[in-house]
Amino acid sequence: MRLLPSAYTAGAFSLFLISRRFLSSSTTTSSSRKLKNLHYRNRTRALAEAKLALTEYLHATRALPFTLADHIASNSPISLSTFVSQIPFNNAIPSDFPRILRSFFSYRPVNEFDFFFESIGLFPSHPSLPSGTPLFLSEDARLLAAVSSLLRFGFPWTLLGLLYLDSPSIFSSPPGHLLHRLQRFEALGFTRVCVIAICLTFPSTLSAAEEDVETERLFRDLKIVFVDYGLDGCAGDDVELLLRFCRRIRMFYDICSGKGFMGELMGRSKRIFVEIEESVLAQRLRFFLKLGMRREQIGAFTLKNVEIFYLDLDDPEILIPDYLVRVGLSKEETDSLMERHPYVMGKNKLGNLPGIMRALDLDKWFCTKIVDERNIHFLSPSYAYVDSCDNELETEFMYALKRIKLVKQHQFVEVKVDFFLSIGFGKNKMTSKAIGLVSGNKELLQERFDCLIGMGIKYDMLCRMIIAAPKILNQCENMLHQKVNYLCQDLGYPIEYLNSFPAFLCFDLENRIKLRYKILNWLRDNGLVKKPFAPATVLANSEKRFIFNLSCIHPAAPKQWLECFSSHNDRNAYKETS
Repeated sequence: MRLLPSAYTAGAFSLFLISRRFLSSSTTTSSSRKLKNLHYRNRTRALAEAKLALTEYLHATRALPFTLADHIASNSPISLSTFVSQIPFNNAIPSDFPRILRSFFSYRPVNEFDFFFESIGLFPSHPSLPSGTPLFLSEDARLLAAVSSLLRFGFPWTLLGLLYLDSPSIFSSPPGHLLHRLQRFEALGFTRVCVIAICLTFPSTLSAAEEDVETERLFRDLKIVFVDYGLDGCAGDDVELLLRFCRRIRMFYDICSGKGFMGELMGRSKRIFVEIEESVLAQRLRFFLKLGMRREQIGAFTLKNVEIFYLDLDDPEILIPDYLVRVGLSKEETDSLMERHPYVMGKNKLGNLPGIMRALDLDKWFCTKIVDERNIHFLSPSYAYVDSCDNELETEFMYALKRIKLVKQHQFVEVKVDFFLSIGFGKNKMTSKAIGLVSGNKELLQERFDCLIGMGIKYDMLCRMIIAAPKILNQCENMLHQKVNYLCQDLGYPIEYLNSFPAFLCFDLENRIKLRYKILNWLRDNGLVKKPFAPATVLANSEKRFIFNLSCIHPAAPKQWLECFSSHNDRNAYKETS
């Protein structure tokens, strides 16, 4: 059996849930609509007969245990519908369907793995599935034995895909090894259904080494939460409810500190795992992560102050600079900040505070206010209250936004607004101008923003760059990397140079930047240029002005430029690259 690298992340889990939700919604009725080879009145009957025929085929012909055959046939509606759509029924009457299906199964081999993977909750075309698998399940005896062991222990069939997403090696483990490990977990004091939920949430517990330290620390934490503090009693025998509790616990390990240090705090705060949705937990934890708090600090801080998870950060608005004065800055300090960072002025959501504080380079200061000085009320909606009356900044912002929506699709403008507010920009005229010049959805803009941050540009510096040259966010990530590398490695400038000339990232690398520097390098090599020219001097001028500058260096330089270096694309080389 081909093994895959571990990929069990929050994204992978979400993808599993989406596929499972889609598969569960693909009932016999909805699947039957795709069967163009059958009269619409006979489609439901044909699928029902196909399910019986597949069960019989897997059990009687392929010698699979009946339980496995029935699970596979009952939980793979898409694969079953695809299979039935390939059968030439030729206007056969419904009573002939069983014979036709049995005959087709007998003479036309089917890929049993497609049915199997769909039945455990994965799309047949799921990216995590291996390619080049055999046709018949019986050829993978270890997989069948492992599945039988998991099923016998009590694992829900349709959730086995969670294990496969993270650790496909589980399905090649000796069945005795799996059962031994599961029983060892159960002997720690957990109920069987709790062990199942834990393993589905942390599949590495079944694939890690026998005496794995991380696994031991995990179960030490979970025993405190589920056994000592009785979290398992809040779910009874509902494995899916326990799975939700475990997923919420896992958020703390994924975003915060490592295993073995938060069990007691989690136990005391167990109500948040019962009452708060996973998405809300993740949002609150990432709020402090974006604010600059250390990962190992976030878990302990939030678990000691669980009221944070019950605060509404989505709807309440704050007004900058008024909010800064309320949280402790003097009027003089605030005025100085607004002079240097005017783009943060105006209304914004309370939940966007990390972006606002980072845009002002106040994230560490604000984090100290919240954590060390215990001013959690700074995050309270009542504390963040602003007058509902529109101020002048917002009036200008809304007016400019209406004009943008006249020429651009409404929904795309709104997602750009969300992006700019999330990185710390307020509702003001400068922000609306930037919104009108960028292209891409929120996710794409965020990826480009993160790409520039990842290359070493400071957050507040990048915000200033965007205000000066918004179109830098129209460049694809690969091109951003190439241009920054050319600036730093080929031209020898520090990345901080972009603070004074952010438009460098908007010029065409091949048709403008490199060509103009080629002629300058040629002039230097011939002793005609003694000192290098800054990128702003070289690139910001039009081609006509650039040629004039070359003539000042040497009368023959313009001819050399036009004959050997100039590009017909140079005039249009300040452009956005999507």
